[in-house]
Amino acid sequence: MATTDGAEKPTVLIIGGLGYIGRFLALHIHENNLASEVRLVDKVLPQLAWLGPEFKDACAQDKFMQADASREHSLSRVFDRPDGKQFDYVFNCGGETRYSQDDEVYRLRTYNLSVEIGKEAARRNVKCFVELSLGSVYKSESSPRKETDKTKPWKRVAKWKLSAEEELQKIEGLNLVILRLAYVYGDYSAKFVGTALSMARVYQHLGKELKFLWSKDTRVNTVHINDVARALWRAADWYAHGKDGWDEASLGKTPLFNIVDHGNTSQGIMSELIAQIFNIPTGFQNSVISSFARLNLDYVVDDVNDETLGPWADLLAAANITRPGPLNPFMEKELLKDAHLSLDGSRFEKVTGFTYEKPRLTKEELEKVIESYKRMNWWP
Repeated sequence: MATTDGAEKPTVLIIGGLGYIGRFLALHIHENNLASEVRLVDKVLPQLAWLGPEFKDACAQDKFMQADASREHSLSRVFDRPDGKQFDYVFNCGGETRYSQDDEVYRLRTYNLSVEIGKEAARRNVKCFVELSLGSVYKSESSPRKETDKTKPWKRVAKWKLSAEEELQKIEGLNLVILRLAYVYGDYSAKFVGTALSMARVYQHLGKELKFLWSKDTRVNTVHINDVARALWRAADWYAHGKDGWDEASLGKTPLFNIVDHGNTSQGIMSELIAQIFNIPTGFQNSVISSFARLNLDYVVDDVNDETLGPWADLLAAANITRPGPLNPFMEKELLKDAHLSLDGSRFEKVTGFTYEKPRLTKEELEKVIESYKRMNWWP
């Protein structure tokens, strides 16, 4: 299959293809007819992946392969194509996404996955291998972190993501791009933004004020899932067509980019938007309580979850929702840390010419997220 300029469309392998980011990348490719072949590899079957109806064709069974790509013996089946040719672009959207897991879990499911498929991509001379990483690999600072700034991961998964980044850069012949993401939100998002919205629904139900820890100035930078999917494709296409604008002498051998919108999202912004959407009072705990929380975070997290999980179950029962999907107000300790996720994304825009279609988190975008929950019958 050829493009309008006569060139062959690339073939694409997406590891973690049914994960949150992988499925939206597949949808972006499908809707824009960007590839001649797409293979989605995941350990989870499509029937169990909570896929929305719009993914029916993009994540169809004939594009799907069930496999654990972190295991060396699976790699030939994952990478081999019927015509004997190699995939052009490989996107690693896989890995353990849950917080607060043991180091061994992240080593096996995140680090090993990246390194094994990176080695295989290099061996097969894949035109571009895109590794997804996290903005939380940087030292926590309120001022936006640039790609050249100091790393000091403040989440356990970020520690292993950074180790994977470093190991991938040592692989001879790997055509590597690394993207470090802000908090990703959008339709069906169940992580950071989904947890906050679920908590707000509980406090609305209870008729209580939702008070955040730390400060309104705590940075929780965001990026919309549609822009993430577009950025992934842009990164691979830019790399495969010559890396125009990348100066290895000054920027380093491996292209490394932060992916973040322009909104510089903070807890204060989140608090204001939640107050508008749910018509509830929001605010911040005083310095005494925040100081106590820093020293007793396990206790505070347990207390928050005790307060929200029961009422959430009651709301689901009242709405007759028996399969609420991955959405809930359960607060992970690592999500509640007093740390800034603050990124400068200007390098990616300047070097690749990328522009964000969703430049900032808005009330309207969050309302669209809630509507997507309702379509899936997740929202009480």
